[in-house]
Amino acid sequence: MEIKETMKEVHKNAIDKGLWETFNLPRVLMLIVSEVTEAMEADRDGRRTGVSVLGVNGWVDDNDFTDAFKSNVKDTIEDELADICMRVFDLAEKMEIDLEQHIKAKMRYNALRQFKHGKKY
Repeated sequence: MEIKETMKEVHKNAIDKGLWETFNLPRVLMLIVSEVTEAMEADRDGRRTGVSVLGVNGWVDDNDFTDAFKSNVKDTIEDELADICMRVFDLAEKMEIDLEQHIKAKMRYNALRQFKHGKKY
């Protein structure tokens, strides 16, 4: 699936779940920061899945998937990184930003930059 398609799907789900009743950019940006913090805490606590996300494409029933997700994936670094991406994708779609093109442009720009971008670290 392309990033553009994923962004649309993520944004539609957020709308369907009532997350866009009002738009407040600083609040949405801080929600992204909170997900980054949760990822850091998951890493500090050593919470990793260690398993693949079985049934993501619907080949197990929803109850089994939900139970497996809660016991194996929820609150791990993988889960929190997915949350970060989804919040960013959702915001970009809301703001009508072609994030895929911006990522490609930034990757090209970074490839042309000097080692460590000319800094110590």
